[in-house]
Amino acid sequence: MSTQVDALINVFAGTVRGWRGAMAYGRRRKPPALPLKLYDIESCPYCRLVREVLTECDLDVQILPCPQGGTRFREEAVRIGGKAQFPLLVDDNTGKQLYDSAAIIAYLGKTYGRGAPKLAGLLRPLSVLTSMISSALMLRPGRGMTGMRAVPAKRAAQPLELYSFEASPFSKPVRARLCELELPYLLRNTGKGTLSDLGPPSFRDRFFKGPMDTTRNRSWLAEHTGRVQVPYLIDANTGTAMYESQQILEYLDRSYAL
Repeated sequence: MSTQVDALINVFAGTVRGWRGAMAYGRRRKPPALPLKLYDIESCPYCRLVREVLTECDLDVQILPCPQGGTRFREEAVRIGGKAQFPLLVDDNTGKQLYDSAAIIAYLGKTYGRGAPKLAGLLRPLSVLTSMISSALMLRPGRGMTGMRAVPAKRAAQPLELYSFEASPFSKPVRARLCELELPYLLRNTGKGTLSDLGPPSFRDRFFKGPMDTTRNRSWLAEHTGRVQVPYLIDANTGTAMYESQQILEYLDRSYAL
């Protein structure tokens, strides 16, 4: 399936979710000293709910992929929490280890204050349902659910680094492939800071012409690459840094897939 078609499907998935995980509400808060850790499955609807809030909190997080059939981090997650259930959040800043998306979201709100609408009453089951629908859209002919099952891959000596935000339609296939390859990565959440950030880069930069440094990680991209666009992958193992999801997917398969 082409990257463009995949992106259109992911645009619809983001619309189903009301574009949660696009804006960074916690950008004025000082980030914690250590990145949080998330034992995660990209296509899991409950993991998606947590990743949305991490974007909204403007929090960087170490993603430890735990796809079905995976062997690299699933056992580690069981040793930490006692069961193979995902998402599992580990916060070394506070010593907290949490299962259950609702508990994790409540913890993030209390500890790091996201400032986004809270899910109370009927909003919680509605949010879960729409997340399930969005995740179901990751089903691809001949491939099954992308970002769900592990595939044979080389290990990376160092974690990769990915600038992304949860609702980004072009970032989703890259995160799904990283999950399938069981490649750990530091997720640099790059949520939008103002209305001038809305839309794809070509549209945004042409019509809005707003500042590029509206959030912490958007500022880093503007300073170091001269533009703000996601996904942006950095692989210290090979000295590679690149934009464009299709090129990133080809690079990951070429460098790590067996």
